This record gives sequence, C-alpha cells and structure tokens, in this order.
Amino acid sequence: MLAFRSVLFNALFYVNLIVQMIVFTPAYFLLPRKKAYVIAKNWARSNHWLFARIVGTTFEIEGLENIPDGSYIFAPKHQSFWDAYALLPWLDDPLYILKRELTWIPLFGWYIKKQRMVPVNRNARGKVMAAVMARTRAEMETGRQLIIYPEGTRRPPGAPPEYKYGIARLYRDLQVPVVPVVMHPGLFWPRRKFIRQPGHFKVIILPAILPGMDPDAFLAHLVEVMETASDRLLVETVEANPHLILPPTAVQRLAELKAQGSGQAEARA
Repeated sequence: MLAFRSVLFNALFYVNLIVQMIVFTPAYFLLPRKKAYVIAKNWARSNHWLFARIVGTTFEIEGLENIPDGSYIFAPKHQSFWDAYALLPWLDDPLYILKRELTWIPLFGWYIKKQRMVPVNRNARGKVMAAVMARTRAEMETGRQLIIYPEGTRRPPGAPPEYKYGIARLYRDLQVPVVPVVMHPGLFWPRRKFIRQPGHFKVIILPAILPGMDPDAFLAHLVEVMETASDRLLVETVEANPHLILPPTAVQRLAELKAQGSGQAEARA
C-alpha cells in the first residue's frame, strides 16, 4: 500500500500542477502581480490536501508569531521538494533567487517572470552577481520576503551541516532580519526517491535574527540555533513516528545524539 499510495500521490501531484497551471493561466496573467500569487498559494494548499488524503502525511507550524512585518530573509532547512513550495501560503510576497534555466521552461518560466523572481547564472561572477544583488535589493525595498536555503541544496535529515557563506553576505548587504526555520519533511518526502511516508511533523519558525551583527558572527549564530533546534526536532519527529523508514544520515545522527545524552548524564552523575 505504501508504494501504491506513493505512486498515486506522485502522479496526482504533477497532474495537479499541470492542470492548475493551464486552467488558471488567463486569470494569473490578467491579475496584478501580487494578487496573482494567490493561485500559486492555493496550488500549495491543494498539494497539502493530496499529501494528507492519499499518503496520510500532515504537518503543523509553530512560531508564526516570529515572522516580522515587511521585508526579511526566510531561511529554512532544505530537505525535500516539499519545502520548496509548502510555506508559500504563510508568506505575504515571497521572492526567490533561482537558476536562470528555470525561466526557460514554457509556461512555468512565464509564471516565474510574472512574480519578478531573480534569475542567476550560477557560474557568473563579478558584475553579473552585483546586478543580481541590486535587483534583489530593489525587490526587498518594496516589502518582499527573500527565501534562501542556508545550505544551498537539499540535504537528507541528520546530515552534517554545510551552510554556505552566501546567506551571511545577504544578511550584511540587505540589512533585514533573518528568520530561521527547521523541519524534517525529508523523512516523509525523501529527496531522489518516489516513496512518500505517512505521519505527522512540525515546522518550527525560530525567532528572527536582527540585522547589525558581524557576518561571521551571524553565520556562527545561525548554524548554532538552527542545528540545535533541528537535532531536537529530529528526535521528536522520529519518536512521534516510530514506523518511519529512516535514511542512514538520520540513523547516524540519532545515535550520536543518544551517545551525547548518555555522556552528559554520566558527567552529571
């Protein structure tokens, strides 16, 4: 049944994407840019419904009160395709810096351009990157929220952290709060696998880090708060979903955390 439900969900997920993109295209391109975002946000909600009804996977969000008004950098853990779209309904006017090749995809690329996302050639340097930053800053000055994954790419649950310095540069240059977010959707929607696992997990939005810190100090602080919260949430999620088939990275990290806990208990004794 797990394989059947996974195949059914994956098929309906892409059917839902294609059908909605075609059906709502006239409305999307006639509406003002920001109002048109409701179509993408409703698509995300419909995917949550499919995930819950077909696979049996639900989630809750803690810490919505930590989201500030206006512009900020939204910095979530990135483990799955799920977290690429899932939180859109809770953000006012989100913005991505994304690889320019995505803008070349028919229809999908048009949707991206409509929302004034910032395309970038990942091999570019110098003046091109300066232009990307200038465009990002201009969008942020209108009150938008920049979604950046601090580790750059998807990482399996429990994997050793590999935070990129790029978020520290953005923090320094944009002078807006950074909102860290931890979650483990990769336990339920693993990267590069078709299996989708049932269960329930949390998304935790941590307190915003205000602008003004030294970039190096900021990055060290970001890693500490996110990894501490992520470890705690990994243990909680696995305990709440004992049926999960865990990736090797999660198994190893849980063993490390258990050993650390035992060592601390012995030291206190």
